[in-house]
Amino acid sequence: MTGHRSFIDIWMRSTGKLARLFGEADRGDPKAPIVHKHDAYENESDRELRDIEIETDTEGHHYAVRKSGRTWHK
Repeated sequence: MTGHRSFIDIWMRSTGKLARLFGEADRGDPKAPIVHKHDAYENESDRELRDIEIETDTEGHHYAVRKSGRTWHK
């Protein structure tokens, strides 16, 4: 080497120091299914979105419309 370290050398040294400080990365089973758990915010968002329908006009523009017979609650 010519005296200066390449980016890769610096990067590998830095990640090695971080691994010693924080420990190795946790790796789960890559074949396990991903489980998404909803929190209260997502449940409320889903409830509000159920009251909206997406309409498309003759020119292909999309817009949201509240479903008929329901009131909007905030």
